[in-house]
Amino acid sequence: MTTVIKRNKWEIWRDVIFALFAREIRTGFNDKFGLSWAVVNPIAFIFVLSFIRGRLAGGETHTIPTFTFMAIGILLIQSFLQTLGSSARSISKNKALFAFRQVQPISAVFASALFQFLIKIFVIIGIIIIMYFMGMDLHISDPLLFLVCFFLLSILAVSLGLLFGIAELFVKEIGKVRELLTRPLFFVSGVFFSLQDFPREYWHFLNWNPILHAIELTRYSVHSTYGHEGVSLGFLANVVLIFAFMSLAVYHVSWKQAISR
Repeated sequence: MTTVIKRNKWEIWRDVIFALFAREIRTGFNDKFGLSWAVVNPIAFIFVLSFIRGRLAGGETHTIPTFTFMAIGILLIQSFLQTLGSSARSISKNKALFAFRQVQPISAVFASALFQFLIKIFVIIGIIIIMYFMGMDLHISDPLLFLVCFFLLSILAVSLGLLFGIAELFVKEIGKVRELLTRPLFFVSGVFFSLQDFPREYWHFLNWNPILHAIELTRYSVHSTYGHEGVSLGFLANVVLIFAFMSLAVYHVSWKQAISR
């Protein structure tokens, strides 16, 4: 006699996310390099840019080693942009699976975001290993603040990805608009510069950007001598909370209509 195993909603949701997570790995990295390329590529990119900037700008930038200054900026902006793009694309990419009642768009978004999060963890480990062999300082002044900033930026990326993903089901061209809007973020989010490089009267042109707050606060968490003038953890947290609430509200109202189009 066949035994029927009953599962509650949380167990079903967990299994669906795990299945989508496994599918993300298989479909995204099925070439010869495999999953390793997802880690090696960003590490190489971060290392080359940080090393070049370190050689050109000297040993320190605002009391923080230039390599560390650049590595933090590139790591966080890469993490944000890749998580945002992956989360937005995950809904349309898995649209055929939504015919199954247990599979919902938000599960695809969470699976994609989890995959990107794990990749960045391995990237951080890779950068730490490189810094160790290069004889660089690995001290972190405030590990909790470092984790909070990384976590808040990830939530912001997932929230915006969910909004764009739902919008793209209604208007496919929204994806092109998303790419157009996110490209300048690499240059206006404090990746290559510090807020301290500008006079105070111009700070209001830049500190509207929550990514800038996350990057500057992360640098401060690594070296407390860097300072955190002009940026605020409260502002970053409030922006993340607003967009998280907005994305979940939009999703709750429109996801059934969106996947039926």
